[in-house]
Amino acid sequence: MNIALIGATGFVGQPLLQELLSRGHQVRALQRDTAKLTPRPGLDARAVDVLNGGDLAAALAGVDAVVSAFNAGWGNPNLHDDFLRGSELIANAARDAGVRLIVVGGAGSLYIAPGQQLVDSPDFPAEWKSGALAAREVLNRLRADTTPLDWTFVSPAIMLVPGERTGQFRLGTESPVFDAQGESRISVADLAVAIVNELEAPQHRRGRFTAGY
Repeated sequence: MNIALIGATGFVGQPLLQELLSRGHQVRALQRDTAKLTPRPGLDARAVDVLNGGDLAAALAGVDAVVSAFNAGWGNPNLHDDFLRGSELIANAARDAGVRLIVVGGAGSLYIAPGQQLVDSPDFPAEWKSGALAAREVLNRLRADTTPLDWTFVSPAIMLVPGERTGQFRLGTESPVFDAQGESRISVADLAVAIVNELEAPQHRRGRFTAGY
């Protein structure tokens, strides 16, 4: 497939790029700074600034899907609003281009008890809260969307860590996947596997899924 990837140099985007290319997909990386990407076979890097007037719909012409690993920057004082605005622009562009959209969000909107989402728990880290609240709002907006937009929202495990690609994990929908030790964790490389699996064989259209060991 021909896949557009937003955020290809980020923590999630880098292993996603590697996973897509290793499976033979063509990747159109939409980056504010294309110099950060090393040229390689199958990669087409294009300069597009999501938040500053980039023509996203035109940049998506001819692709089969767009994967958004967009991040407005954890040190950005306007992270919440910029993440919402950027995510809305990406969704609008995917809708206008008529392509499938996969959004990599956070674990904050997963339910850890009936009626309680992780981001609302008293121990949720303050430094992640703004981004988690924005990601939850993005999911809510997608669910309220009444257009034919073909979307999927991905929530990682609670602990998203560096690590090897095993290809062995379990999927869930609204609650975290816990391992035998009671931990919800997955390597970012295996999260990339789960996302590309969903691209190749869709199981969660217009819905959310999560992955963990």
